[in-house]
Amino acid sequence: MTALGEFLAKRSVNKSMVARRTGLSKARINELSLNTSSHLRAEELYLIAKAIDADPCEVLNKLYGHLQLVSEGG
Repeated sequence: MTALGEFLAKRSVNKSMVARRTGLSKARINELSLNTSSHLRAEELYLIAKAIDADPCEVLNKLYGHLQLVSEGG
């Protein structure tokens, strides 16, 4: 399961409802939730956040807040 899948599961989100509200296919929602090699596009993240009444920045931080900049020479 992907970070998005875990996020949606913790919020008990119905993926069929997300697909209907966003216009994304249920197959795409499932791919983003289950396939760790899938890549979430910014517009998909934004639509999903809006569909579940979440702040897109909050979702972005939950999914990618662990990333760090590479330190420069030193």
